[in-house]
Amino acid sequence: MNDKQLVALQAAKYVKNGMLVGLGTGSTANYFIEELARCQAEEGLKITTVASSTISAQKAQSLHLPIIALEHISSIDLYVDGADEITPEMTLLKGRGSDLVKEKLLAKAATQFIAVADESKLVSNIGQNFSIPIEVIPFAWQLTKRSLEVIGGQGDLRPNAAKDGFWVTSHGSYVLDMKFDKNLNAKTLNDLINNTPGVVEHGIFYGLTNAVFIAANGVVSERWA
Repeated sequence: MNDKQLVALQAAKYVKNGMLVGLGTGSTANYFIEELARCQAEEGLKITTVASSTISAQKAQSLHLPIIALEHISSIDLYVDGADEITPEMTLLKGRGSDLVKEKLLAKAATQFIAVADESKLVSNIGQNFSIPIEVIPFAWQLTKRSLEVIGGQGDLRPNAAKDGFWVTSHGSYVLDMKFDKNLNAKTLNDLINNTPGVVEHGIFYGLTNAVFIAANGVVSERWA
């Protein structure tokens, strides 16, 4: 069993009967979804799920997990998802897969949000290994990019897979991948980007994480806020 699977199974232990559970997106989240399906089939677990992406929704449906649309919820009991970076203060960088809006909505709506990852995702500051994905309104992308440059951002629109156009999110936004001054702390950067007109959402998850589960060499450590 690899570390990603191990940490996903640990998070699944916190799922109880009757819960509404948010499903993350990505390789680690997939192991979590598979474990929920196993618990449902073999142990009689009774839950409802809501997905952070079309991909996760399809996986849940293929495994016969009950799923409801985001439009029908106002809160959820537990959300489990991976992260691209995790700081010592439990700030996350997410959204390289660009389902930013749904992911942040679920993180905010959750009574508990558990981030699961292997130790390769641990960083000292946000933006250390990756650019910060910033979802922007298409007609405003140039104005928004200029505003982000004023606060020290450098970057450009994310190209699509074929490299012949721009990446478009599931609900029609563009994504700016931006690097910022390493001296800006996560709270400051979060506030600056939030206050930039034209920004739909961004990949800094500040003050949203209740716990971080990290797997390293076959051992899972839990850290709670």
